Amino acid sequence: PEMFAAGAKFLDWKMGAVNTVVLLLSSLTMALSIYYAQMNNKKLVLVNLYITLICAGIFMCIKYVEYTHKFHLGLYPGNYFSYTGPEAQQFSNLGMYFALYFCMTGLHGSHVLVGMGLIIWLIIRAHRGEFGPKYYT
Repeated sequence: PEMFAAGAKFLDWKMGAVNTVVLLLSSLTMALSIYYAQMNNKKLVLVNLYITLICAGIFMCIKYVEYTHKFHLGLYPGNYFSYTGPEAQQFSNLGMYFALYFCMTGLHGSHVLVGMGLIIWLIIRAHRGEFGPKYYT
């Protein structure tokens, strides 16, 4: 628990909050795109898919800023940990915390990147008019 408390001091709750809002908004717009496909409203299907894609891009940009800051401080995962601040001496396993942090957030970032590719594919198909009341999933 002490390791997690020490590691959490390096996390920016404001960026985390913005990313949470962005992810919730993207979930809403993705669901709305399905709803508008059911209603046969191609324009709003596309608007919501584009908003979802933009939200994913915002999420990835925030992750980039967060990762860059951590790398600048030397907060690398595992054996690559090179932070020399007071927390490093107090918690020798802080590198393990960041290994877990980068695995979890990196896996989620990979999920978002794959999702962005799939959303682009859905946008192309929506432009072709492939979605409507009879086929919306």
